[in-house]
Amino acid sequence: MKNIVFLFITATFLISCREEHKKTSISDLNSEKATLINHIDSLNKQLKIVEDKLSKLDTIKKLHIVTVLPVKNDLFKHYVEIQGVVKADKNIDLRPEFGGTVTAIYVKEGQRVAAGQILIQLDDTAIRNSMAELTTQLNLAKTTFDRQERLWNQKIGSEMQYLQAKAQKEGLENNLASLKTQAKKMKIIAPFNGIVDEVFPRFGELTSPQTPTVRLLNLNNVYVEADVTETYLPVVQVGTEAKLNFPSISKEVVSKISQIGNYINPDNRSFKVRINISNKDNTIKPNLLADLKILDFKSEGLIIPSTLVQKDLKGNNYVFTVKKENNENVVIKKLVSISKEYNNEVFISEGLESTDTLVNKGARIVKAGDIVKINN
Repeated sequence: MKNIVFLFITATFLISCREEHKKTSISDLNSEKATLINHIDSLNKQLKIVEDKLSKLDTIKKLHIVTVLPVKNDLFKHYVEIQGVVKADKNIDLRPEFGGTVTAIYVKEGQRVAAGQILIQLDDTAIRNSMAELTTQLNLAKTTFDRQERLWNQKIGSEMQYLQAKAQKEGLENNLASLKTQAKKMKIIAPFNGIVDEVFPRFGELTSPQTPTVRLLNLNNVYVEADVTETYLPVVQVGTEAKLNFPSISKEVVSKISQIGNYINPDNRSFKVRINISNKDNTIKPNLLADLKILDFKSEGLIIPSTLVQKDLKGNNYVFTVKKENNENVVIKKLVSISKEYNNEVFISEGLESTDTLVNKGARIVKAGDIVKINN
């Protein structure tokens, strides 16, 4: 068998050498070249047919697997995020109008009090002694005046005596009223219903108008104050929606702008806004920090996740969508215009339709024209 194979190879070699020797002219070589090219073209066509058949029969290994997401048509809101501070109108430090020694403390810290209730008594001994002396003098002056008035009505005595008695009586009455007013000011009285947050002096201490005696609060109604940059003057108005988040107490409140300042602070180019808050449970305290969100844009339209938006070499924003063609899922590149972005979502003003289907997971590994497999 080996000898037969050897003889066959030798014969083939000799024949080919003879043919090579014969075909040495240019025309013969060109003819042979044309024949080979035709064979190559025919083989390429057959190879293409086989590859197409293979791609149709074996697509699972070739296609990218992606997930899809419909375009959301909804109300889009954009907020300005700043920080504010809680304040209260009824949060005051009560101070005496006159200095004096504390002779009585009638309340405790944390106690609820009513308007007009006496909280602290200061020493008013000197004033009360003066009032007692004036009261005695006033009683005598009234008796004298009454007698002079009866005599004057009977046309007895002089008019000057009558007027002097009247003037003395009225002067003592005014002095006594003045002392009563001073005595009242020696009492620290609650101007409104509230809670005693802190009592500063101790029994027997000396107070003065420069030092506070009681901190009184009423937290049923508080407000948040914040500085907003002047850029937002055209969109921030009284009645604008505002969301308040208090991280320290894990509480959120939805309210509206109650007041807008008319003064631009030259130091930070901002104006003040105020948001009133109902606080019946008293959980929101003065000076508590609040994360404030003020609505500056609202519109109905198409909304998509911001993570799906990509940027090409020309700086254009685009997304990939999927379209059904010849029973295959084809990736389409669409340029989009973005109006606003907030909370990981973007508002699309141009470039998409509400019926479009977005490539979600896998959007970064596909390109326009790709055929993909959708994983539900």
